[in-house]
Amino acid sequence: MSLSLLWQRASGVVRVELSSRLMLGAAACGVMMLLGSVFVAGVSLGQRAQSLDGSPISLARAALLQKSEVADLRQQLQERVDALAARIGQANAHILRLDALGKRVAELADLDSREFDFGTAPATGGPEEESGQPVQAPDITRLIDDLEGRLAQRTSQLGAIERVLLRQELREQIVPDGLPVLRGFRSSGFGWRQDPFTGRSALHKGVDFAGNHGDAIIAVGAGVVSFAGVKDGYGITVEVTHGDGYVTRYAHNSRLTVRAGDMVSRGQQIARMGSTGRSTGTHLHFEVLRNGAPVNPLAYIGG
Repeated sequence: MSLSLLWQRASGVVRVELSSRLMLGAAACGVMMLLGSVFVAGVSLGQRAQSLDGSPISLARAALLQKSEVADLRQQLQERVDALAARIGQANAHILRLDALGKRVAELADLDSREFDFGTAPATGGPEEESGQPVQAPDITRLIDDLEGRLAQRTSQLGAIERVLLRQELREQIVPDGLPVLRGFRSSGFGWRQDPFTGRSALHKGVDFAGNHGDAIIAVGAGVVSFAGVKDGYGITVEVTHGDGYVTRYAHNSRLTVRAGDMVSRGQQIARMGSTGRSTGTHLHFEVLRNGAPVNPLAYIGG
């Protein structure tokens, strides 16, 4: 296949024959030149885009990137705020339960409702400082600080109630209360009476309880065994020091079930009834001493 080109000149008609091979070569050269031009233009355009950081396209691209990053940060911040809000809600629920518990405990302990009022915050005040800053809108930090303050206040109140209750419980445990025998009857009271051995008037410093040999003798309060042995006139004796100036004495026993230094609780067996020492028969001689002086045991054991 060939292509004939004709054109008119003054000298006549000129004719050129182009073969197919020559035509293909020319077309290929044209395509290569076009591709080269496009490549050079692309490289030049890319270099210009990189060098022009302030171009509208670059600015738009940066704005879109920043907007995406800000959205991500806002999402993370919101998640953290939601978590903090949930924790604050849980802490407030704990405070409400503490308030209800503290109110019931204060009522049960018969404490001054003005001092242990869990329904209102304690009174505060003071002069205003000239350099004070105006109050800002509520934020998470202020809410957490306020919550911590409320928790500290409740903790302090409950700690004070605990100390009061412990003192009350300790006093109830150490003050003599109840009978020192499980069975038997009161055979002699406290005060002046006729001495069974001499017939003379003498001060009886305790109360006697008659019973059977070997009957259990029990402590009337918690304390420490300060004496366990034989005491002149009292025979086999146990003395328990309770604190707050109280000491109880249990005399004329047949044997002891505790030793000096032992801790005892109210109702614990400490001896067995007998008739040792200056005694006319099986019984317990029971004394209560306050700050070293004998007092009437009936004021503590009843009857």
